[in-house]
Amino acid sequence: MMITLDIIYLIATITFIYGLKLLGHPETAKKGNLIASLGMGLAIIGTIFLHNLIIPTFVYSLIIAAIAVGSVIGWLMAVKVQMTKMPELVSLFNGFGGASATIIGLVEFGKNIGNASQTATTMAAIIIGSLTFSGSVVAWGKLNGRMKSLIRLPKYNLINNLVILGLIIFATYFVMSASNSQMLLYLLLIGALIYGVLFVIPIGGADMPVVISLLNSLTGIAAAITGVLYSNMVMIVGGILVGSAGLILTFAMCKAMNRSISNVVFGAFGSSNAAVGDGSQSEKGDIRSTTISDVAILMNYSQRVIIVPGYGLAVAQAQHAIHELEQLLESRGVQVKYAIHPVAGRMPGHMNVLLAESNVSYDKLAEMDDVNPEFKNTDVVFVVGANDVVNPAAHNDASSPIFGMPILEVADAKQIIVNKRSM
Repeated sequence: MMITLDIIYLIATITFIYGLKLLGHPETAKKGNLIASLGMGLAIIGTIFLHNLIIPTFVYSLIIAAIAVGSVIGWLMAVKVQMTKMPELVSLFNGFGGASATIIGLVEFGKNIGNASQTATTMAAIIIGSLTFSGSVVAWGKLNGRMKSLIRLPKYNLINNLVILGLIIFATYFVMSASNSQMLLYLLLIGALIYGVLFVIPIGGADMPVVISLLNSLTGIAAAITGVLYSNMVMIVGGILVGSAGLILTFAMCKAMNRSISNVVFGAFGSSNAAVGDGSQSEKGDIRSTTISDVAILMNYSQRVIIVPGYGLAVAQAQHAIHELEQLLESRGVQVKYAIHPVAGRMPGHMNVLLAESNVSYDKLAEMDDVNPEFKNTDVVFVVGANDVVNPAAHNDASSPIFGMPILEVADAKQIIVNKRSM
């Protein structure tokens, strides 16, 4: 039985790796997601039926019922969610993964008293799982408008550092003393939940892609740690894949925003000394309005048009309309391209997902470093719902919260049209 189960785990692991490879391109992403899902389903079935444990029929029934209920709920959530709500769904799924790791850690606590490595692994599962859960819930609340986008707490850094110090002290005590105190365990759990809230609560909506990516990575790490507890190869490999991919993406987006990962981990992310300035150095100009007919004429007589999508595009659900505009322009011989900033939107790859939904060819999407040199040869740049990613204050206003962040250099184009609700 165990040999058969190991073979099934090996097959599932291969599907994870191959599925992740296919996720690297929008044209194969759907197939990759399906293959990885089938691999996970195979691993679950193998775990239930091909093991050496004697489990009562009633327990089997509960397990199968739980899987069925969870599958139906997950399917309904995924089918009914609108593309504009996708970041919230990702945050919720991250939270569920963290909660699962926490529950496993709590169940396993006390079973290996005196085994320092097992205790350390259990503590890591509880801490990482708990802070991922609470942080993801806060991110979900911010994204769906149930919480303020940006919340500042007094003495935030001091409180944050004290909570981290407390978690380290409690975890070290459990490992070194072989204690099985339930009271201290619950204090550790509460502390980790509090840190998850403190970690996410001061972060504004524009910084959410990095936060979601990091939380996703932590969910993978938590899954890998719980896999170590059970010596389960599938959980370890799957967790490592998710964790490493999330970390790589987090580092890439931090680089794109000119921020360090330490700012994220230790709570300074989303706030900087520059943010406290009054903005007196910023350049302000008059907003010159235009008409639809004028814009249509301008674009019609252009040779090159670059569209810059932002979160406003997602809110307005305008991805289909923008694709129609692209097709109309191309039918008149205009070359059209999309400029994608790494942190545009509210989750990693948000703009890519939206444009893929409206069947925009992936070949038309250009990353920031590739498209910036092209703006000077572009007749019209059409900015749709984008803010920080094109804001010149990132270059010339030291009092701006986004000072130092690389942006799309739309100012180099011959004409810029900004479509924004607040203007």
